[in-house]
Amino acid sequence: METLYQEIKQLIIDSLNLEDLSVDDIETEAPLFVDGLGLDSIDALELGMAIKQKYGITLSSNNEEMKKCFYSVKTLADYISTHKS
Repeated sequence: METLYQEIKQLIIDSLNLEDLSVDDIETEAPLFVDGLGLDSIDALELGMAIKQKYGITLSSNNEEMKKCFYSVKTLADYISTHKS
């Protein structure tokens, strides 16, 4: 699972052009939005597209499950590991 955490952190950095950050700067269980990393809804859309491209998983931002999924790197990794084929 640690490998998946690292992949997701790098995906966040690459897809959102956060060159000032390194994988080590992103805490696995810290919030990605508002507090923590401070991402916004546009970032969520871009990250969702990057996850779809890399893992073949479509994430919808329209329900509570997705809000929980996007909470942190850990919650994203849990969702991806459960749903990827």
